[in-house]
Amino acid sequence: MELYWQERRAGQRLVLVADDGTETDVGAVRQTKRGFDALAMTNTYDPGRAMKGIATLEEAKQFVEAFTPWDLFGGDPDMDVEPEVRPNPAA
Repeated sequence: MELYWQERRAGQRLVLVADDGTETDVGAVRQTKRGFDALAMTNTYDPGRAMKGIATLEEAKQFVEAFTPWDLFGGDPDMDVEPEVRPNPAA
């Protein structure tokens, strides 16, 4: 399994890749006029897993990673996120 951040148009997405190659978005951050919005994915509605107006990209990513959202989608809760951000494949 792989767990990494990937560039996207307005921010980054946190991607979990299963052993069979299936990709699942488990988190996201995006830049807005007021800072960064962060979201840790879940299977149910949980507004506590999202926050708006975070000052920096790194703080927004830390917010998402603190929830270990990948464990809800088959990942090991102790997995480490790869340190390198991958480029946007559509770019």
